[in-house]
Amino acid sequence: QRPEENTKFRPQAWTEEVGQLSRLFKKSHSKKNNKKKKNERNVIEFVLKLVMFIYTMVWSCDALLHICPGCLIEQLSEEKYECMVCCEVIRVMAPVWSCHSCFHVFHLNCIKKWARSPASQADETNDGWRCPACQNVVFQPPNIYKCFCGKATNPEFQRSEIPHSCGDMCGKKRSGADCRHPCNILCHPGPCPQCPASVTKACICGRTSQPMRCGQATAIHCDKQCGATLNCSEHTCTQVCHSGLCQPCPLQVKQVCYCGVVSREVLCGTDKDRFDGSGHFCCQKACGKMLDCEAHRCEQVCHPGPCRPCPRSPRLVRSCPCGQTALAKLLELGYPERRGCSDPIPSCGKTCSKPLPCGSSETIHICEKLCHEGSCGPCSRSVLYFTLLLSLFPFLPILEGLIFTCEKRCLKKRSCGRHKCGELCCVGAEHKCSLICGYKLNCGLHRCQELCHRGNCQPCWQTSFDELACHCGVSVLFPPIACGTKPPECKNPCTRRHECDHPVFHNCHSEEKCPPCTYLTQKWCMGKHERRSNIPCHLQDISCGLACNKVLLCDLHRCRRICHRAECLAEGVCRQPCLLPRPNCGHPCNAPCHKGTSCPRNTCTAKVALQCDCGRRKETVVCTEAASAHQRYAAIAMASKLCDMQLGDSVDMGLITKKEMKHTKLECDEGCAALERNRRLAEALQIDPSVDPFNMRSSSSTYSDSLRVDARLCTNT
Repeated sequence: QRPEENTKFRPQAWTEEVGQLSRLFKKSHSKKNNKKKKNERNVIEFVLKLVMFIYTMVWSCDALLHICPGCLIEQLSEEKYECMVCCEVIRVMAPVWSCHSCFHVFHLNCIKKWARSPASQADETNDGWRCPACQNVVFQPPNIYKCFCGKATNPEFQRSEIPHSCGDMCGKKRSGADCRHPCNILCHPGPCPQCPASVTKACICGRTSQPMRCGQATAIHCDKQCGATLNCSEHTCTQVCHSGLCQPCPLQVKQVCYCGVVSREVLCGTDKDRFDGSGHFCCQKACGKMLDCEAHRCEQVCHPGPCRPCPRSPRLVRSCPCGQTALAKLLELGYPERRGCSDPIPSCGKTCSKPLPCGSSETIHICEKLCHEGSCGPCSRSVLYFTLLLSLFPFLPILEGLIFTCEKRCLKKRSCGRHKCGELCCVGAEHKCSLICGYKLNCGLHRCQELCHRGNCQPCWQTSFDELACHCGVSVLFPPIACGTKPPECKNPCTRRHECDHPVFHNCHSEEKCPPCTYLTQKWCMGKHERRSNIPCHLQDISCGLACNKVLLCDLHRCRRICHRAECLAEGVCRQPCLLPRPNCGHPCNAPCHKGTSCPRNTCTAKVALQCDCGRRKETVVCTEAASAHQRYAAIAMASKLCDMQLGDSVDMGLITKKEMKHTKLECDEGCAALERNRRLAEALQIDPSVDPFNMRSSSSTYSDSLRVDARLCTNT
């Protein structure tokens, strides 16, 4: 026995029983009777089990649905159903929102946040948002908490009813297109079951009918022929009752073109809309029908309908063949008037000047013949090539439309502006580039696949449907994600492994390397001179600014560089000047450090200060010049002493060979003598020499040129 024929399994009876139990429970609950809670729980469990049984029986007959509402009811009632947004269970008292496409249930607050997030937007031109489960676009914002059927707003939870439902009949329209019966079960989650009502349905061709369930999607086929008119509108369909459109007419018919010259065999109904009464198609040849003038034939391509009037008719021809002069002016000049289409058209005698097909957009060739009828013929500029060709090869026939090409390669830029044309004998106006662009797009991962073009490339249209998260995984961007999108910004501290153990002060980032540690520490300088404070952790080479002062490899000098890293001597050889005294003058050697070898015997370049005996004259000279002057003075002194030696006197040679005599003194001049004389005179006269009694200081003063000129002018006046 079928379920719809058994009264025990009728959905209407189940709905009535459930409604009665629900009303009894509400009545007992409103009276606040003093029964035990155990009996109340038993009644609730009984009602829920009964509802589960009803839905299971109904949907067991409708196995085509993918979602089992019975499972949804059980999970929602036992608080085991999880929200896909927050992954938390949905409580029976929590406001929810249900998708009308996939019937998934979400927390109302979660779906509000999802609808406002950029990841849920459908596209730039659409104001809707996508369901997280089925990606169906919804245009109405989820702001109101309604029951599953949409009748009640903010439904109250009743233990005897399905959570988040109103407890009334659903009444929603079923998914079937032909079903007009509303859903007759209580407000429920998930899709409505197929309609169980019994209706009479006709077969596809409409000739027979039989009773069946309203929600049954099976089409009815009979054993009779379809009989529908085919596409040719002449024959009927001979197939057995079928679904969809009938097949085209399979019969072969013979059709002729519009001019009646060419015929073909095609399927019946082909080009029936193009039939003009005489033909069905165009043969692409000249029409050839006799015109109304009965003197000329139609030169148009095979066409439907009647032919046009003769183009040489006197009422249509208003100018000469070249079109530069009207026939009315030629008649005034004495040309005969045309009476029929066979009469010649008067010529104006001017150059034809019609454009020829041999030219290009830059250089247009024109006909250089006098005004004439008919075609212009070949270009006169090509006669030279034909004449030269015939003179060399007289046996070659003259070919009409012969095209000559050269071997010159086109060097113009293509449309992209980057590449050159490179074709031989190019006559094109536009040099379109056929190469692939190949430039990297803004994402830096893909290359442009369009033809080479000007300007910037289009942005990368590649998208990813994987979630894009930060390094720690807290911040997530949901798909679809455009190519080149950077990971989301994360406000949490960086969780990567660092080289030091100092506290981390930077946030989570997508770069491969972390920023340098800026924690302030104490570190020794490179030369180990002092321990410096408040040094960032990432700084390694610290200079204290003092001289290195380390003993070099020569053991004679110290490093003069500022506190540095690595070795003091980059070349391994000391270049500081030698400080050993010279044996002659006692000045330092000053040659580059030469440990292990004697000082070189070169001239001393040290500066020495010389003065006269009175101290008035002072000069700074090179040590070698002072030594040569000393030798000269010593020779003079030796010569003067030789005279005393010849007279038998004793001479002290130590005065010449003493070391302090090596640095000679300057000779006093007349100024020194005058100064000494004045000093003695002042001493004799008991005058203080500091007041300059003899005006010695002023005599040596100098005056500017302007003062001297003024003094000279005053003297002359």
